[in-house]
Amino acid sequence: MTSDSRSDEHAQYDFIVVSNRLPVDRVIDAEGVETWQRSPGGLVTALEPVMKASEGAWVGWAGKPDLQLAPFTDNGTYLVPVPLSPGEIEQYYEGFSNDTLWPLYHDVIAPPSFHREWWDAYVSVNQRFADASARIAAPGATVWVQDYQLQLVPKMLREQRPDLTIGFFNHIPFPPYGIYAQLPWRKQVIEGLLGADVIGFQRVADAGNFSRAVRRLFGYATRTPEIHVPDGPSGHRSVIAKAFPISIDVASFEELARRPDVQARAQQIRDDLGNPSTIMLGVDRLDYTKGIRHRLKAFGELLRDGATKPGETVLVQVASPSRERVAAYMQLRDEIELTVGRLNGTYATISHPVVSYLHHGYPREEMVALYLAADVMLVTALRDGMNLVAKEYVACRHDEDGVLLLSEFAGAADELKNALLVNPHDIDGLKESMLQAMRMPQRERTTRMRALRRRLVDNDVARWSQSFLDTLRHANHHSDAR
Repeated sequence: MTSDSRSDEHAQYDFIVVSNRLPVDRVIDAEGVETWQRSPGGLVTALEPVMKASEGAWVGWAGKPDLQLAPFTDNGTYLVPVPLSPGEIEQYYEGFSNDTLWPLYHDVIAPPSFHREWWDAYVSVNQRFADASARIAAPGATVWVQDYQLQLVPKMLREQRPDLTIGFFNHIPFPPYGIYAQLPWRKQVIEGLLGADVIGFQRVADAGNFSRAVRRLFGYATRTPEIHVPDGPSGHRSVIAKAFPISIDVASFEELARRPDVQARAQQIRDDLGNPSTIMLGVDRLDYTKGIRHRLKAFGELLRDGATKPGETVLVQVASPSRERVAAYMQLRDEIELTVGRLNGTYATISHPVVSYLHHGYPREEMVALYLAADVMLVTALRDGMNLVAKEYVACRHDEDGVLLLSEFAGAADELKNALLVNPHDIDGLKESMLQAMRMPQRERTTRMRALRRRLVDNDVARWSQSFLDTLRHANHHSDAR
């Protein structure tokens, strides 16, 4: 990916994306030469065509502390780095975003921490993102703010630039009011979000939770999907709050899965694991919301009960590192590694481990090979906004084989109804579903996977972004007409 370090301090753009991170990662080689590589995330893939078509701009943090960088152009997109100090990373990002909001929005699976200095840092950093966006926005521009780290930006932007059309998309769940109400700054966050014209959520239930919180805290009139927000002495404006379930670039995953070298690698993975009857696969960030402990417990009991045996079934668990400086994540890693060691120590033989545990990330080609090698995909999230791994597995299975076992608490369960849906808290039910997946006849596997793939192709990531932006344009025209 080529970069152009030249920038125009006074450049203005009609379409701007604002997210915690820039869509590129800074790489410095052995000679000290700096380059930028595109980030692998789904959001970058989703928005790349829109950014290119509109010659848009992207505002975000460059990923390193105290990095003072001038705006630059990369692959046709104008990038505006927002600097963060080490203290702000600790308080705004690791603190308020990931130790307050993340556990609170995921049904308090881990206890959230409420610290006033973290909140102050969150406000300060959100203001910096809003200021950077307002500076480069052309008159009447569209600004699309992404995710829970920047929930105050819509209101801050509207106060500076009432001419803008503002969208916000929340990639994680929005909790029921009884949970959300614990947040000491609950009103300020809602007010921040209501600065947008359209607020997008992963699930219908999340949009409903948000509207109920608005009614409880402010008493504003709501008529799904509209919320009537006071605007000026006598008027009001309508805010749309509705579900836009995010997806993936289905065609690019299927293209990789059809490559002969990737298929050969999938066969090599099976060979390396001793060609067991069943390979079960989990692919997650190492996070307490993903239900990794629950699936290990269920699998361990299947081995204990003799329902499956070493050599017959292998569980491959990819757990990519995540937030390793946050205490809850350090504790989780210790627990999982202890459990994996105990299972292998108790049930493995010299030639047949029962769990292959991999605590690092992989390039996309290797992930696709793992998806092709796996007979059963385990997605046992305790709470998940969407879970794109489930969709990636389905996209790769052009052979119409394989079984997706999917938590009903992941957003993907609303769409992928032909998966084996499970309650991961019910260990006995989880065990039964794992056995059902292992023993499922070929015809049923094909029928289910074919239906899953049809659903996925009809709702890919291009449709997601188009649907949101169409709603945003319509909302703006509707607002202008009032």
